[in-house]
Amino acid sequence: MARTDRDILPDNVRPSNYNLSLFDLEFGGGWAYSGTVKIDAAVKKPSKEIVVNSKELEIKSASLRSVNSESTEWKASKIDVDTSNERATLSFAEEIPSTEEAVLTIDFKGTINNAMAGFYRSKYKPAVTPSQGAAKEGEDYYMFSTQFEACDARRAFPCFDEPNLKATFEFEVEIPEDQIALSNMPEKATRKGGKKGLKVVSFEKTPAMSTYLAAWAVGDFEYVEGHTERKYNGKNLPVRVYTTKGLKEQGRFALEHACKTIDFFSETFQIDYPLPKSDLLAVHEFAMGAMENWGLVTYRTIAVLFDEAKSDSRHKNRVAYVVAHELAHQWFGNLVTMDWWNELWLNEGFATWVGWYAVEHLHPDWKVWSQFVAEAVQTALQLDSLRASHPIEVPVRNALEVDQIFDHISYLKGSSVIRMLGNHLGNETFLKGVAAYLKEHAYGNATTDDLWNALSKASGQDVKQFMDPWIRKIGFPVVTVAEEPGQISVRQSRFLTTGDVKPEEDETTWWIPLGLKSGAQTKSAGSALTVKEDTIRDVDDCFYKLNADQSGFYRTNYPPDRLMQLGRMRERLSTQDRIGLMGDATALAVAGDGTTAGLLTLLESFRDEDNYLVWSQISSSLAKCRAVFASNKKVADGLRKFALNLVSPAAEKIGWEFKEDEDYLTIQLRKLLLGMAGGAGHEGIIAEGKKRFETWKSGGELHQNLRAVVLNMNVANGGRSEYDTVKHEYLQSTSVNDKEACLQALGRAKDSDLARDSLEFVTSSDVPIQDSHYGPMAVSANNSTRDEVWKYTKTQWQRLNERLGVSNICMDRWMKMGLNNYSDHGIREEISDFFKDKDTRAYDRSLVVISDTIKGNANYKERDEKLVLEWLEAHGYA
Repeated sequence: MARTDRDILPDNVRPSNYNLSLFDLEFGGGWAYSGTVKIDAAVKKPSKEIVVNSKELEIKSASLRSVNSESTEWKASKIDVDTSNERATLSFAEEIPSTEEAVLTIDFKGTINNAMAGFYRSKYKPAVTPSQGAAKEGEDYYMFSTQFEACDARRAFPCFDEPNLKATFEFEVEIPEDQIALSNMPEKATRKGGKKGLKVVSFEKTPAMSTYLAAWAVGDFEYVEGHTERKYNGKNLPVRVYTTKGLKEQGRFALEHACKTIDFFSETFQIDYPLPKSDLLAVHEFAMGAMENWGLVTYRTIAVLFDEAKSDSRHKNRVAYVVAHELAHQWFGNLVTMDWWNELWLNEGFATWVGWYAVEHLHPDWKVWSQFVAEAVQTALQLDSLRASHPIEVPVRNALEVDQIFDHISYLKGSSVIRMLGNHLGNETFLKGVAAYLKEHAYGNATTDDLWNALSKASGQDVKQFMDPWIRKIGFPVVTVAEEPGQISVRQSRFLTTGDVKPEEDETTWWIPLGLKSGAQTKSAGSALTVKEDTIRDVDDCFYKLNADQSGFYRTNYPPDRLMQLGRMRERLSTQDRIGLMGDATALAVAGDGTTAGLLTLLESFRDEDNYLVWSQISSSLAKCRAVFASNKKVADGLRKFALNLVSPAAEKIGWEFKEDEDYLTIQLRKLLLGMAGGAGHEGIIAEGKKRFETWKSGGELHQNLRAVVLNMNVANGGRSEYDTVKHEYLQSTSVNDKEACLQALGRAKDSDLARDSLEFVTSSDVPIQDSHYGPMAVSANNSTRDEVWKYTKTQWQRLNERLGVSNICMDRWMKMGLNNYSDHGIREEISDFFKDKDTRAYDRSLVVISDTIKGNANYKERDEKLVLEWLEAHGYA
């Protein structure tokens, strides 16, 4: 039966193998290439037409040959291209009969584009002298790679580009003799090319997989190699990290983690890694963080490279996690693939959760589940508290709608509810169910219900019944607590940051694991709220806390006195509890269900906190308040003084000097506290930061873990000289981590001219377009110059569109990072009016999110501004 909820290809032809050959690649100039793809397929229904996906390709000819009777061949008499739907219809003069074995051959021409999608080129400055055959245009060198998810395999070759049309792939490419070619599988053979100095590299056949996971790369590469400890098919698996020449040593940290992670996942999922090799490739221009192509994972350079001498230690955390996330996909996504894009969360939510699970296994001292609560859970709750949110499983009619659901709901809410479910079932039972799911659907496609069925069998519980609302309904609940002696009543309702939930928006009843800590006990995991309102008895009036370790995806609204009491008894709270308590209090203040006065009083009780991850939430909560009330000078100055008073003792205590063998979390805490104190105007810390900047500027050392803090502090408190010094450092540095720190620092300037300069700089050819968002992200977070982002966006729209318009992802990211921090109804209306006559299909969902966020901020400012000032005055801050 035909699906009416999806706009998909006709089902008369089903592919089973692609044999793809690329040749005549132009290394410079037009960047054109030629190709032939031979697709083994079954013709399921007699037809005069075959429809394939094709985008920005010129199809030269097409023919179909029946394998059963070799003399029978049909040539396409007409080829019609539907640009808007990215399809090509191959028409034949006579009807092609049904056959299980046919070969569809298509000759085509394409372009190695610069849009970071399909088969594309990446510009880079070589770290060492390149090989003679390296691609070059003018002074710029290039490497080539692919990015096919979600729907861009069709940009590289004509294909049946839908996730449930799995097939095997054979690939070959003609390249200069001194260059390296990579693909999903190991190299099979090399032969001489059609011209002198060229070679043709072919690769082994892949397992059955979706088109979006096919991959290849060509460039002036080198690699570092390691092997897994476990054996696969009798051999230790070879693992390599490839880079352009001169950077390979920065891949060793990722290599070490990849080897260990492959072994860990093979044991966790009870299925051995299924390919004969695992390659990781650093790509110089890359829109996303990384891409899980089977056997050839591609990464943005900053997500896979780490320079032991120059990189901030936080990048170890990032690299370890991204490597684990992408390798998790080799099973969850690649081996078993979602049936259609509406279930993208199956891939991304799970890979996010299990990525952190692997990092926790490898680095227990990093306390990554507390980091997960501080970063992933809080970020997901923030987006999901908007009307503009969407269910985790979101309807997708055609593949062209997919890009915008690669967001915090699919990744972070998806992983948060998986963590909630895993904690409820117990990790052992949960992973047993996951292993069964993977075994049952290996090399095929699956749905959310297939996962629920496997978990239900493993646990003996009806997982679908209690998880469906979390996946298929929008939003999440707030649990409001009312107290009576020895008992509490709890009521669930949908939470919106705008605080104006309508009855028709509050019809969902969620299954909510209460995780009640009462007295010295934690109630059983089975205790859950399954109705709108309930009463819990035998609660210790002296101490209780809901949502133990913040494992449930919801907010908790306590009576004001209880909130204060929990702040005073924080030694009885886990790190996750403390983070969640402040995150909830901040969100409830914004929505009007709590107060800023209550939040500030709570924050005061954490003055002598010594945990980095708790301080990161304190920093986030303070930043929110300071951003919302920034336009009221008296309130803004009072909040700055409050922040200075709160953070100074901890910052002064930890100081600037690193001790030998200092642990990761202490290093992060030092950076955070010094940055917070400097940002709040601590004169002594700012003076020391300036001194260290001058020493570094004169050729002295600057500790790699203090570079970002010192650069930020000096641009924020300096002028053109400091700004230009950091800009120069960006242009000459070869460290990808150092470059990121410089871009973020440039946006800290408090002078409007320098803020505009930083926005112009990130949209110039000196900065790769995937890094352009660092400009608006930093400037919009700067209370002094925030307005410059919107001014620049509207006055320089044509330039912005020309520069970023080649990548929907980069344009979408500019909007989200740059326009989300305003608290003014007028700006909200201006943004809405400005985009009315623009083609916003690539980021229309983000514009609705921005509008909703600004509305919530503006309502909050209007409601609480006077009350905040009164509190600040009463406590001596204003």
